[in-house]
Amino acid sequence: MKLEEIKNKTNEAVSYLVEALEKGQSEVLSEYLNAMARFHQYSFGNIMLIARQRPTATRVAGIRTWNLLGRFVRRGEKGILILAPMVGRENQQSDAVATEIATDNAADERKREAQLYGYRAVYVFDVSQNEGKELPSLTDVEGDVSGYRERLVEYVESKGIKLSYSEKIAPAKGLSSGKRITLLTGMQPAEEFSTLVHEMAHEMLHRSERRTPTNKEVRETEAEAVAFVVCQSIGLETGTASEDYIRLWNGSAKLLQESLEVVRRTASVILGGIVPKPAATIDGDAVANLQPSNTYASQPSMTAEAASVGAF
Repeated sequence: MKLEEIKNKTNEAVSYLVEALEKGQSEVLSEYLNAMARFHQYSFGNIMLIARQRPTATRVAGIRTWNLLGRFVRRGEKGILILAPMVGRENQQSDAVATEIATDNAADERKREAQLYGYRAVYVFDVSQNEGKELPSLTDVEGDVSGYRERLVEYVESKGIKLSYSEKIAPAKGLSSGKRITLLTGMQPAEEFSTLVHEMAHEMLHRSERRTPTNKEVRETEAEAVAFVVCQSIGLETGTASEDYIRLWNGSAKLLQESLEVVRRTASVILGGIVPKPAATIDGDAVANLQPSNTYASQPSMTAEAASVGAF
């Protein structure tokens, strides 16, 4: 399949989302946001492709990866098409003369560097499409923010942002005013965590030139969407707030796509700062990022056949 065809499929996924929102079907956007929570390390394009083809997917990998884990795709299952990078090596100095300095690797003077030179279509399968050995469970969150809250506070403060608490900001749960976040005193841990992520999203997104072209409604919705994705990723229940995300698109497919990419990138950065990255060992081999769908990395470690963070 040609790259242009795959890009067309991505655009079709965006168009499908816009059409659904025009019909008032906000649950479709909820599915896309949930896909961001489960696959936030993926590119925006691959998230859209996964959500469009299989919105219920929780963990995806190529056939070879599943086989390595002792699992096998059931006959008749349809793969999920995504885009994977093609990386090759090119001589850094093809005309260079070997150095006269004696080194252990004198024969490798003409160094070769890995370079991205294109993309290709690959097919991955969700865990629900295969069977076999049980996957190791590394983390069970189930709504508990213990550890995550502390790491989030450390992350916020590491960015030079002062965090304080006050009863005077009620009925607001949180306020951010540029390098300063104030939270309402007495909130439950999960609610406090979500509010802090929301305010941190404002600090990251709306204290720069991005503030000017956006209105308050878009800014609030983007911050809430970031909080939704982060909370979903660590297993927190988020109620039905995602139904309000219909306002995010504001009638513009271009604005919708730009906003969702901003949400994905921001949530990924926050998650990267607060969630540990354990590795499982299977038959003596380390398998990174193999975690349940409610944790930081929601898919097994990928080989070249699987998805890439940097794809389009």
